[in-house]
Amino acid sequence: MADLLGKLVVRSHAPRRRAVLLGSAAVLGLAVLYGAFELGRYDAGFRVVDSVRGALSASDRIRQLEAENRRQREQLEAAEVARRVDREGYKQVERSLGDMQSQIARLNQDLSFYRGLVQPESLVHVKVQRMQIVPDIPAGQFRLKFVLMQTGKPAAVVAGNATASIDGLLRGKPVSLSFAQVSPTHRACLTYSFRYFQDYDEPVQLPPGFEPTRIGVEIHSGRDAVHGFRQAFVWKTQGLSSETEAAGGGAAGAGLPGGPVSSVPQTKGGADVQTETE
Repeated sequence: MADLLGKLVVRSHAPRRRAVLLGSAAVLGLAVLYGAFELGRYDAGFRVVDSVRGALSASDRIRQLEAENRRQREQLEAAEVARRVDREGYKQVERSLGDMQSQIARLNQDLSFYRGLVQPESLVHVKVQRMQIVPDIPAGQFRLKFVLMQTGKPAAVVAGNATASIDGLLRGKPVSLSFAQVSPTHRACLTYSFRYFQDYDEPVQLPPGFEPTRIGVEIHSGRDAVHGFRQAFVWKTQGLSSETEAAGGGAAGAGLPGGPVSSVPQTKGGADVQTETE
């Protein structure tokens, strides 16, 4: 018994402290390894601070580029909207210009009735007394039946020539056709010689699609090609055609006769042409 007690050894038992020591040794070992790793990178020229700074700078640059991209997309959308608006505006301007050109052409036709010098009385004493437009066959063919007579006392025989022109629309645009263009024989004018009156029955052929609105007759006396007398009539194929206004928006626009007959001197194509209108 005494021998057994003499061989007894007492040892302290602390498992938690042992675990703490082992853990500390492991952490220290990892720290040493990481320190050696960082030392190697430092020796190779790698800097952690520089790496973090580069990452932050790259992030800022990415955010700036994204913001710039958004601004450019917004500008592109605004430019696209402006382009569409400009395109619609150009279309409207083109349509307006087309309408204005048509109106100007109509006004130019009507202006020919009012351009000239004022004269006290007409130098031509012949006028159209009656105008009748009769449809004929085939379609587009008509007969112009009218009477020329002296305006004053028929003291002597008068002679000269007369020509006609037809105003209207062709495919929506104002067009004026001369007598040579509508006459089947392409006659440029009609001659007259009478003391009291002279009847005419002249065929005309209008082009397809032409919509006549007014017919004008210009009369010259003798060989005087400078001074003339012009009358305008509404294109009416039933009954007698009445004389019409030569003002813009009058006969060409509405085709309605106005009030009393008046005589207004005109200049047409360099000639002094007096115009009688209603």
